Amino acid sequence: MRRFPSWIPVSALFLAVLTTGCGYNRIVNEEQQVEAAWGQVESQLQRRADLVPNLVETVKGYAKHEKGVFDDIAAARSAMVGAGSRADKINASNQLDGAISRLLVVSEAYPQLKADQNFLKLQTELAEIEDELQMARRYYNGTVRDFNIAIQTFPDVLIAHAAGMHEEHFFETDAASKAAPVVSLSGA
Repeated sequence: MRRFPSWIPVSALFLAVLTTGCGYNRIVNEEQQVEAAWGQVESQLQRRADLVPNLVETVKGYAKHEKGVFDDIAAARSAMVGAGSRADKINASNQLDGAISRLLVVSEAYPQLKADQNFLKLQTELAEIEDELQMARRYYNGTVRDFNIAIQTFPDVLIAHAAGMHEEHFFETDAASKAAPVVSLSGA
């Protein structure tokens, strides 16, 4: 019977340990990319939340009787600023999306407002922030996808499970924020 050299089992064990360490490092790298991407999303959410009061004040000057819309925006912005977890921030962001949409629909009923330079500047800023937020959301969802794939494939699933890592959730908008806003302008 032929005997294997003694270095073969040792080198196989060394290779297994080495690849396990590399797998763990790759998963940790993926996890850090998710965290960095979430930081970009949070930054854009904060920029939008900071812009909203200026937009509301501008519209208030023209549309004093649209109190319900202003109250909705104030409540949604407060929820956004006070949200703790990612899921809470995503939900609050969806509420703020809907409230901003309703505010912009209200502004359509006021030709003087649509011509106001301050309002136009704020509306342009909001559009830029929304574009950047959309890019940040897309990037975040891409890193979440890569991380989730990494921790679900063999052999990395064993490493991730041992390290207590779990799937991250995508930033998805809810059905209500995708629907066109309905605003009653009966008082206009």
